[in-house]
Formats: sequence, structure tokens, C-alpha cells
Amino acid sequence: MLRISQFAIRSVGTALRSATECRIVTRNLSTKLHRPPPHSSHSSSIPPLPPRPSSGHTRAENRKQALRLLLIISASVSVGSILAQLSQWDLTKRAAKVLSEKGVESSTSPLGTLDPPVYADNQTAAKAYAEITQLLGANNVSDTNDEITSHADSAWISHHAEKDQRPGLVVFPKTTEQVSGIMKICHKYRVPIVPFSGGTSLEGHFIQTRNGITIDFRNMGEILQLHQDDLDVVVQPAVGWERLNEYLEAYGLFFPPDPGPGAEIGGMIGTGCSGTNAARYGTMREWVLSVTVVLADGTIVHTRQRPRKSSAGYNLTNLIIGSEGTLGIVTEATLKLAVLPQETSVAVATFLSVKDASLAVQDIVRKGIPVSAVELLDKEMMKCINAAGQTSRDWREEPTLFFKFGGTPIGVKEQINETRRLVKQFGSKSFEFAKSKDEREELWEARKEALWSTLAMGGDGYSCWTTDVAVPVSRLSEVVSETRDDMDRSGIVGTIVGHVGDGNFHALILYNDANKRTAEGVVHRLVERAIAMEGTCTGEHGVGMVKRPYLETELGIEAVDMMRRVKMALDPLRLLNADKVINVDPSVRLKKLDIESVKSSRSE
Repeated sequence: MLRISQFAIRSVGTALRSATECRIVTRNLSTKLHRPPPHSSHSSSIPPLPPRPSSGHTRAENRKQALRLLLIISASVSVGSILAQLSQWDLTKRAAKVLSEKGVESSTSPLGTLDPPVYADNQTAAKAYAEITQLLGANNVSDTNDEITSHADSAWISHHAEKDQRPGLVVFPKTTEQVSGIMKICHKYRVPIVPFSGGTSLEGHFIQTRNGITIDFRNMGEILQLHQDDLDVVVQPAVGWERLNEYLEAYGLFFPPDPGPGAEIGGMIGTGCSGTNAARYGTMREWVLSVTVVLADGTIVHTRQRPRKSSAGYNLTNLIIGSEGTLGIVTEATLKLAVLPQETSVAVATFLSVKDASLAVQDIVRKGIPVSAVELLDKEMMKCINAAGQTSRDWREEPTLFFKFGGTPIGVKEQINETRRLVKQFGSKSFEFAKSKDEREELWEARKEALWSTLAMGGDGYSCWTTDVAVPVSRLSEVVSETRDDMDRSGIVGTIVGHVGDGNFHALILYNDANKRTAEGVVHRLVERAIAMEGTCTGEHGVGMVKRPYLETELGIEAVDMMRRVKMALDPLRLLNADKVINVDPSVRLKKLDIESVKSSRSE
């Protein structure tokens, strides 16, 4: 009897070794268990289960009961039904293990449990392109070389596309319904999709790695509705934050997140960005009330209504923010607004060292001074600004803090006086504040020109690697100082600029083909350093393609596997912005830096 039981177990295990049979078992489990067989008065296709054995039964008795039941039902039901009914007994532990290994019963999706995605071949993709052209009209699609090239790469991103990583078609929808139609066609033919709005992202977010279509939202740039009394506004994804604030100024309102010039709401939601105002106002997550999102199969979802707070269900809005177009495509957003302060001003303070400037920021944060923004530009950055000659004055070439204040006239004056007192305690060499609007714009001008001034220093053959990290504010002085020292030791031209009021800063590194490996080493050590200080590999730029290898180090493999399960639940065909944020293709190995050689260079 025992030999027969073991043979039955082996047979069951063999039957379930393929992933296909596992899927069939789970899909048909319910219907098979409840379908009555022909000519039977029972409501089930098998006799009722015997009661669970008491604790006094031996293992041998359990197996005998299991075997008798197996012999009774083997002629009338499938292996899948047998496993479902016997899963509570030892006899089916091997089968349950097979199912578990395939991820059927798991709460997460380890990469090894997935099969490689299957995408449309050229002939199939051409059918999809034809249907999309018919849907949108020939004037709203393009496959010209200029359009394809401009949507494949950009000069300022840190990870450039390979020669064959180009979209096959760029499309320009005008409505949410058209986006839904595009998604349904792509879903039918398995065509990958990349969303594109401002195109200012820095980590390879809009690179078309799978040669599908790129959805450009340039025709969806309308401010749809302002609810002035409720302090919110409904916009489409191609509305730029600068244009939005120009519109809102007439109503005494503004939208606080202020990333780089040219950024648009769709991309800002995708990366969960922030900007110079983050010290006081926070990031995009605090300023998006709801979104309309189109899922991979074309389903249109409105994540919530317009109240300032809600406890109704899962927070789908925050699930989409920061997902970088991998879970759905945002076509509308309802944004919270703030009231413009009565008075604003700007101040500039210089220091002997980056460490002193960073310690001053920590103290200002700890003392609770409500500065609207506090930005750090290191000595090399100030040199670049002077050399570029794009501002109306010459600046001290020393580590510099730029402050922005806002509030009532009395409140702003108090903030300035208290800040001046505190920075002096950390060796501030100078403190200058604006006494007029013209002075305010002049003082803030240097901060606005930081990135472009660094780019101007590179010249022909040079690229700028712009990366960011964030750490707890208490570790800010340490991580900034070590990064500055690392750049100097490496012999490369690099600058530091940061929204240091919340522990976030950027490194801008100039490199060419000759010293690219050196630049990679600096970037890797920066990220490694931030994570070791309980920080993050990216404070606001997003993960894209460049930061994927660091997620497991920062969050743990279980967290990444959980993200992968969410991705597979919402986009099982893996069509949306493939190869971004997390890897969902087991046949692809992430391109990592040579960590050992990087660590060796660190110790030299």
C-alpha cells in the first residue's frame, strides 16, 4: 500500500511540473470542484471528505485514508481536482510545493517565477500601428526620423539608448478615450508602450527598450477646471508647472512642486518629483488629490474624488505617483493648490566649507524656522556660474546657501533675522538678503542657472551625469562632505546642488569617453554611501533604468518582489514602460557597475 501511495505522489508531482498545468489547475479549480457529474445525485463530483483525523492517528493511517480516497476518485476527476481536495493532507505536500514554487500561492513575485514576456513581431506590430492610425488619424501619428529620434534619447540623461532602442511609432492622442483605444489595440497585439510628456527626466525613463509605441501628450496640455474656493485644479498631463503657476498667479494661488524647467505634470506624477520648495511644501505625493489613469488593457480608472482627505479604500492615487508609467498612464490629475504668500524674499549666505553649510541647514530644520526653500551650491558650482556668465553679477566662489522665505511681512522679517543669527554660528562669511523684487530675482538667478552653468563647462565631447540621493537630515553634512572629497580625489569636474532642507542633493558630473568609468565609480559610491546612511538611491529623479540595481540593496528583495507582484497584477503582459523601476524579464540581467573595482578605487 505504501509503495502505491508513493507512486501516486510521484505521478502527481510529474503532472504538475510544467507551468502550464499549474495555471490550468488554479484557473479551473473552482468550476471542477462544484460541477456535478452525469447521473449523480451528489452536488460535488467526488464523495464528501471524511472528517480531519484526530491527533491520535498515525502517519500510516493518514496515508491509508488518503490512498483509499484517491482510488475512489481517480476514475472520475482530474489530477487538478484531486490536488485541490487533498491539499490539507501530507499526501499532496509535494504538489503544493510545486504550486508554491511557481508563485501561485505566494504574496510576492520573485523574478525566477516569471516567464519572459512575449511581444509583437514586426508584422504584428504593423497591424497595431495601422489600427492606431485609423483611430487617431494620420496627422496624429508619426514615424519620421526626427520624431523617432527625439523620443528615443536626450542629451542630459545619464543612461543613453542603444542604437536599436527606438520607438516604432509616436502617437499624439487628444482625449482619455483615445488613450484607452490605443491601449486596447496594443494589448490585443502585445505592443509595448512608453508615455512621454516633458521629456526632462534624467534616469532613462522614456527610452523605448522594446521598440513599441511612444505616447506623446503634447495634444493634452489643457487646464481643464479651476475650483478656486476648494484650492484645486484639474489638468491634463502635458501642462507644465511653470505655465500652470503663471495661470494661477492671477487668482492668488500657486502649485508648490517646482522641479527643473520644462517638466510637465504627467512626468512629475510619474517620478514623484519635488523641487526647491520641498523643504516647506513637500513632494508631488502631497499635492495630487486624484488621477485618471488608463491601465494596460485600456480600462479607465478614476482613483478618487475631490475631498482633501479620504479613508475610502486603497490609496490608488499614491500607487500611481512614482510608478513611472509602469502601472498605468495618467491622462488627468486633480492637484491641490496653495495660497501665494503675502511677502517673499531671498537671502544668500556663504561658508568656509560644505560641511559648515550643511550643519547650518540641519540646525535651521531642527529649530523649526519655516523657510520655503534652502538650496546648497558648492564652491565648484559657484565657479561654474561665474565662468558661464549667465547672471548679472559675480559671486563669491565658496559653498553657498540660497534661502527663500514666504509669509506675512512680519513673519518674513522674523525668518530672515533668525536665519542670519543661526548661520553666523556656523561660520557664515556673508549674509545678504533681498530688499526688493529686483534684488530677489537677482539673488535667486544663480540657483536657477546651476545646471546649465555646469553643462557649459563641459564643452564638446562631454556629457553631464546628473544624479540625486537623499538621506536623513542628520547625516546630510557627512554625505555631502564625503561626496565632495570623492569628486576631488577622482580628478573629475563635478558640482553639488541640493534641496538640502529635506536631505536631498544632486551631483552633476562631467565626463567623456576617457573618464566615464571614473564617473561611474563616483556615482556608485555616492549611492552606496547614501543607502548606508539609511537614505535612498533617489530622492526625486526616480529609478528609471539607472537605479534599478540598487532597489534590492535599499529596500530588500522581498519589497522588490512585492512591487513585481503589483506590476504583474496590473500589467500581466508587461507592456507599460518595460524595463523601468523593476526587472520583470528573467532573461535580462541588470547592467550593474563593476562593484569590486569601484570599491577598490575607493580605498586607494
